[in-house]
Amino acid sequence: MATTAPTTATTRGRTAERDARLRELLPPVARRRTRIGLVAGGLGTYWPQFPGLLPQLKESASYVADRFRQMDAEVTDVGFISDAGEGAAAAEKLRQADCDLIVLFLTTYLTSSMVLPIAQRSHAPVLVIDLQPTERMDHASFDTGAWLAYCGQCPVPEVGNVFRRAGIPFRSVSGWLRQESAWRRIEQWIRAAHVRAALRHARHGLMGHVYPGMLDVSTDPTLLSTTFGSHTEVLEFDDLRHRVEQVTEAETRERMALARQVFTLDDSVVDEDFAWGATVSVALDRLVDDFGLDTLAYYHRGLGGELHERLGAGMILGASLLTARGVPAAGEYELRTSVAQFASQSVGSGGSFTEIQALNFEDGVVEMGHDGPGHLAVSARDPLLRGLGVYHGKRGWGVSVEFDVQPGPVTLLGLGQDADGSLSFVTSEGNVVPGPLLEIGNTTSRVDFGRDPGEWVDAWSATGVGHHWSLSVGHHAADFRAAASLLGIDHRGV
Repeated sequence: MATTAPTTATTRGRTAERDARLRELLPPVARRRTRIGLVAGGLGTYWPQFPGLLPQLKESASYVADRFRQMDAEVTDVGFISDAGEGAAAAEKLRQADCDLIVLFLTTYLTSSMVLPIAQRSHAPVLVIDLQPTERMDHASFDTGAWLAYCGQCPVPEVGNVFRRAGIPFRSVSGWLRQESAWRRIEQWIRAAHVRAALRHARHGLMGHVYPGMLDVSTDPTLLSTTFGSHTEVLEFDDLRHRVEQVTEAETRERMALARQVFTLDDSVVDEDFAWGATVSVALDRLVDDFGLDTLAYYHRGLGGELHERLGAGMILGASLLTARGVPAAGEYELRTSVAQFASQSVGSGGSFTEIQALNFEDGVVEMGHDGPGHLAVSARDPLLRGLGVYHGKRGWGVSVEFDVQPGPVTLLGLGQDADGSLSFVTSEGNVVPGPLLEIGNTTSRVDFGRDPGEWVDAWSATGVGHHWSLSVGHHAADFRAAASLLGIDHRGV
């Protein structure tokens, strides 16, 4: 059977309302806020020479600090530095603040010796910004002191040179103080810092075993620790079994009632299977809480309907509810994809478990989706619970989640891996377009990448991405490119 996805106009008005309802029913998990360090500076030699200069520069620094405080981050502002000694003192304060990104505001010329210790000692990536007071100088009325307030760009090449010689990645945003396009570029680095912060402090759950034969899925947990700073908690399905045994009938009924508020139940749903999925969902929440998990990747093959097979088959409802709360879950033991989903979520765009399903050469689209858990925030309509007697390629049976991805811009994010073991962010931007979709208990979408679908598959597959990835709403490739820079990994766009 097939259905036609709603149009963009149909979905746009109700998406915000549905998202608000989901947030009320499934409150997001609270986590450590991203920490931004901020320091402004200029050359102290100028202050006695031009008495009006420092007050003007501090006024600009105050405006910048206010803009940062309005962002979704915890800001540590260590004030204004005027010489190398003050720079070293600021470096120590920022080191203690455990920042995810440090922003150096160059208000006028300063020497690189003033800022190098900040970049060296903080152990955090650094963004240099230089924002002159207005679009241009008034040449007819300006004297030397007035000009120096516009000289923040002067030291940028010096700082870039010294950072490169010190082996420190250099990134900068140049503009003027109230230039919104410059602030959009700065905000992109803040979103990238959200990704770095999330991965740096994440606890990834890995439960069960790899799907037999999927060589691309196999991931070394140590690699996540050495690349991002993440921790991987290795779990057994018995950890879940033990918690399932403790779920009461009242808790199961309560979870079923919640599911009826979130999902539309198809006539194919069997009450016994629905109750089992709800029971597993309650136990999954406890598992996540007990181990402090931020993500979960899982798989268990099972045999002949035994308990562990039933646990694996009963995961989809609970894993989808967890994903909606900000704890992304991926089947088939896809640790790298659950990480990609977590990164997608960190820029506020969802992140649903996805793979290629088919190509439509007449319409020029790639059909993609996946069985198992999906991110409800990317759905074009109220998600559906469908009963399945067979999980294709897997053992077991039960309830599965089905929905169509809302029309409009989307971004794919996968984690690629090279021969030397290094990880990379792999992205591609497209647009979900309406059209016929399968009704088989999967998340589904028709993505137009603006090129021949076969050519897109060839280019995408050549990047080193695995056969699963995260799909999120909106175009965010630039955010993930910036995040890769902060994380010290490659970015590959298709």
